[in-house]
Amino acid sequence: MTTARSMPCIQRIRQQWTTARLSVSLGTVDDRFALTAFSSRYAGRSYNFPIQLWLMDSFPVTPPICLLRPTPNMAVRVGRHVDAQGRIYLPVLHNWDHPKSNVVLLMAEMISKFEQEPPLSAKSSGGEDPEKLLASISNIQSEGEQRHHDQPINKVSVIGGGDLGMATIMSILAKGIVDKLVFIDVAESSTKGGSGDLEIFSLPKVEVSKDLSASAGSRVVVVTANAWSDEKSYVGVVQTNVDMYRGVIPTLARLSPKAMMIIASQPVDIMTHVAWRQSGLPPTHVIGAGCNLDSERLSQVLNISLNTHKQAWVIGELSDSKVAVMSNIGLGSKLTMQIAPSSSASKPLLERALDMTKHRGQRSWSVGLSLADIIQTVLTGRSKVHSISTLAQGWGGVVSEVFLSLPCILGANGSTRLAGTTLGSEDNAKLQRSIASLADLMTKLRL
Repeated sequence: MTTARSMPCIQRIRQQWTTARLSVSLGTVDDRFALTAFSSRYAGRSYNFPIQLWLMDSFPVTPPICLLRPTPNMAVRVGRHVDAQGRIYLPVLHNWDHPKSNVVLLMAEMISKFEQEPPLSAKSSGGEDPEKLLASISNIQSEGEQRHHDQPINKVSVIGGGDLGMATIMSILAKGIVDKLVFIDVAESSTKGGSGDLEIFSLPKVEVSKDLSASAGSRVVVVTANAWSDEKSYVGVVQTNVDMYRGVIPTLARLSPKAMMIIASQPVDIMTHVAWRQSGLPPTHVIGAGCNLDSERLSQVLNISLNTHKQAWVIGELSDSKVAVMSNIGLGSKLTMQIAPSSSASKPLLERALDMTKHRGQRSWSVGLSLADIIQTVLTGRSKVHSISTLAQGWGGVVSEVFLSLPCILGANGSTRLAGTTLGSEDNAKLQRSIASLADLMTKLRL
């Protein structure tokens, strides 16, 4: 089956790339195609990067699995688009939308990204040609102050003081999951405060700073800061936050290029979108707190009060237009978790549970606990599913570039959305209103 579906794609690749900059060789394992090897240019020189694109049984509906396959004299350069195991992460893979997406477009983006940031470097030895170390030298320069990037230190930085920043710090410490915790007040933020008290009453593992460079080498960067604003219009208020982010986010991304960035500034869906645009990080590594707190509350009500024993999530915009969905399997099941399609049986149950959580509010300490839970999943790799604000384009037919809360599997390598599902007409209308509203607001902001 894989063979028949893959051949048209393979023929297009051969026609377009084999005589240009991609040398295509084909192999099969268990009836799955592997496409290997392409060349790219960096600093005026050509480099051959051995890669494998595994076209699985679900291809082309789902994207290929892309892997670097370094030779013995090569080393993987972990960065924005490559993890330590050599797996490749690119926007086109995250936003894969069949039939618009295809491997030809994927290869074009791969060449473009790897020309900017080579994924492999030569292993050093005494008699090595210095030119072969060009990519490695570039890596050292780009990482700046992250001198000990090979050491597996669980370092987390929280940017923005105030009640939410303090609540997040305390919640992370209570989890006992970090080696180092940095708390940075931002001068332009309205959420300043708390850092002075932490300097007086020092806590173990906590460093207090006003300098963003203290965040260098973080595995997770949490932004809780919000800006002061005298603006009277909603767009003006949000623009003040965007302006503050412009002076913060690019620096944070440069200092910790491998970090997962978690946004808690308001409005969270918009500010997560802004942070992704400003950071240059892959969309899998920029997420927002979104509806995670509401989702955990919803699951608790369903399990304890209504005895369903299934995980549930709140999806969509963090507003009155949010929608409740449920897992297709029970808690503890070893089957693959997906979002269950909307049904006449589940909808009244979900609406009742959602109504029971309505008046709990979004207090700083509860949001801080929610953020600490997300961070625990990222650092420990427990692969828990959280409803977090993520790039929704391509999910369930979403065409616009917007960030919404969707159930995602989180881990050290970023976020992976659960597959889209069929929503009822009322819930779909809510989601579409949110998409239109968020997309419209983004067009009015100066990033």
